Amino acid sequence: SENCIFPGESWHCLLCISFFSDSCGLYNVPKIKKRLYLSQAPEFIPPENSQYDWIGPPDPVSNLRPIRFHVAANESTLEKHLRLFRQETEEWNQKFWATQNSSFIKEKEEFITSCLKAEGLGLKDENGGKRKLSAEKMAEFYKDFLNKNWQKHADYNKEWYKRNITITFLMGKVTLQMFWKRRYTSDRSWYLPV
Repeated sequence: SENCIFPGESWHCLLCISFFSDSCGLYNVPKIKKRLYLSQAPEFIPPENSQYDWIGPPDPVSNLRPIRFHVAANESTLEKHLRLFRQETEEWNQKFWATQNSSFIKEKEEFITSCLKAEGLGLKDENGGKRKLSAEKMAEFYKDFLNKNWQKHADYNKEWYKRNITITFLMGKVTLQMFWKRRYTSDRSWYLPV
């Protein structure tokens, strides 16, 4: 797929991942700028004056879209804490899926090779194409791989939920902070007795 970068408003960037397809189509998501940017370089750096988070093309190993987080000029301590925690969570997620997918691909190739060898067959068929195993045979591999990695996936899911709850909680705190900041700076007379 093309190298696409999607700008989304800061706290909506997780929605961007959910609503943008691999074919680069834009869906009708409120409050997200409906713009599409193409990048020739795999590592895209957003313009310095950008006010949005940028979401890039899927990583070839983890299949996750990287996010370049916007740093506001007047970022509060709480906003910085949220941004850094989201960045750290994205790096943790990227590392987990890159490792997991690499293991899956390696073990799958080893399984196919060993099965074909046991049947006295080579990796290529008579026409020079890649030889495939039956769906039933591959189901054995998938079942075995999932069983071997069950605990790892369970631990990942627990950590993922904990991180998402923390991010949601911090987003709520940032939203409240912004609300009170606007309220106090826009009209200081609202809380004074008349």
